[in-house]
Amino acid sequence: MTTARYRPTWELAVDPLVSCKLCLGEFPLEQMTTITQCQCVFCTLCLKQYVELLIKEGLETAISCPDSACPKRGHLQENEIECMVATDMMQRYKKLQFEREVLLDPCRTWCPSSSCQAVCQLKEVDSPALPQLVRCSVCTLEFCSACKANWHPGQACQESNLPITSFLPGENSSFYKTEEDDAPIKRCPKCKVYIERDEGCAQMMCKNCKHAFCWYCLESLDDDFLLIHYDKGPCRNKLGHSRASVIWHRTQVPSVCSPRVPEPCGPACLAPANVTDLQQPSTPPSHTS
Repeated sequence: MTTARYRPTWELAVDPLVSCKLCLGEFPLEQMTTITQCQCVFCTLCLKQYVELLIKEGLETAISCPDSACPKRGHLQENEIECMVATDMMQRYKKLQFEREVLLDPCRTWCPSSSCQAVCQLKEVDSPALPQLVRCSVCTLEFCSACKANWHPGQACQESNLPITSFLPGENSSFYKTEEDDAPIKRCPKCKVYIERDEGCAQMMCKNCKHAFCWYCLESLDDDFLLIHYDKGPCRNKLGHSRASVIWHRTQVPSVCSPRVPEPCGPACLAPANVTDLQQPSTPPSHTS
């Protein structure tokens, strides 16, 4: 990766300007950064903000070139990322990488207890997708490898619906309650990972599987771009944000996948915009739902 160095103004005046594909601004070559793997060039500030956004939001563990038309489909190498972000941000990136490795490993899984979340080893079997008993070596919780509920011998996963409880010393309260619309922790209806919501609107996107759904009733919002779901029924007027503002954010902010436990949705979490559209946004509308 080639990173900019700053030179006196009189030197820069004779240099040709290069266009940044992200902000569309023109800068001298010294203010640009070249991605080693694909040789795509962006202004250093834009690329830094792009990398920081993906790490902060937990959106990607393999940070790709922000140009969606990149012919080589390049990725930033770890040393390139390390040159761009602060130490704490780099530590978060490595943590996300590890979480993704566990998620994709058929022989490992996360303990579903909110107080533990240790990495548990699964038995090597011919069909890893089949439910098996998993005992967490840290908190001793026994749970199903498939649905992450309490172990339910003799029952299919969909028949069980047993809440996970915390088994750390001094803790025995259930934290997953399907019967409560406003429960602080629920599962993604599609991939069953746990999601904690402490604020924000009612539309949620699971960063693990990208499924969009209503927090209160868990109904799918994948095909409900205009959020008609919140116009009627028990979830009427429960969106929590201006509908116009939410839809505006959907068209302005990039959104891609993240590992493991997703964070609560903000007004911009469902945005389908391409990552190449990271330009200065206009003022969002202020209409109410």
